[in-house]
Amino acid sequence: MLRSVNELVGYSLEAQDGNIGKCWDFLFDDKFWTIRYMVADTGKWLPGRKIIISPIPLGEPDWSAQAFPVRLTKKQIENAPGLDEAEPVSRQHEIRFFRYYGWPYYWGGAHVWGAVAFPGLLFDRKLAENELSETGTGDEHLRSAREVTGYYIQAMDGDIGHVEDFIVDDEAWIIRYLIVDTRNWLPGKKVLVAPDWIDSIDWSGKQVVVDLTRQKIKESPEYDPKAPVNREYEERLYDFYGRPMPAIQPPDQTEEDCLRKMSVN
Repeated sequence: MLRSVNELVGYSLEAQDGNIGKCWDFLFDDKFWTIRYMVADTGKWLPGRKIIISPIPLGEPDWSAQAFPVRLTKKQIENAPGLDEAEPVSRQHEIRFFRYYGWPYYWGGAHVWGAVAFPGLLFDRKLAENELSETGTGDEHLRSAREVTGYYIQAMDGDIGHVEDFIVDDEAWIIRYLIVDTRNWLPGKKVLVAPDWIDSIDWSGKQVVVDLTRQKIKESPEYDPKAPVNREYEERLYDFYGRPMPAIQPPDQTEEDCLRKMSVN
């Protein structure tokens, strides 16, 4: 399903042997627009410490209780490589993180999650011997959703508003849309912009430029936060802009495959 990132912030995180805190932020890569980590505020469990949780061990959320099951023990999570909030999550840190859990790296393969379409399918897979020698340096384009919220959105011919939130596929963890608040231009109207429609991003200037005109955005289907973003709405949105609809999932990996795999754990 498609969910608002802001809706998920604050959800409790339940390890196999107890609560580990609440969801505080998400880190996504700006190349594939895929959420790679959830940042958890550990509260009273590990006071003053924030940890990262990959979508790989996340189970099916309890939407009514606003809770994510985490298929790990508290000890496993506590002993995982720590997160320095003053520094970006580097590729070296990711390598240490994935080696610790023994999961395959997601950055090699045909899909956004490496060899598979959904992160849950990596949970029972093992890190290959040929991956152990991999090295890397620097920040691999991981961005904080909290930080990017508020960035200005610029159309081809002028400003249109700012990033208010994100819409994410809660199975593949791909960001499908940016929610744009146009209050300073079109009071009361919110619109959705797909990452594929972004022309460029000025990270230092905190500005996103889209390859759309202000008039086209003004006439686009309005986003209603109270209504679900369903296939019908998406088809109407893409048809309005004359853009091809993205595939729901790669043809060789179905949602049922992922859920069946996760249900046995």
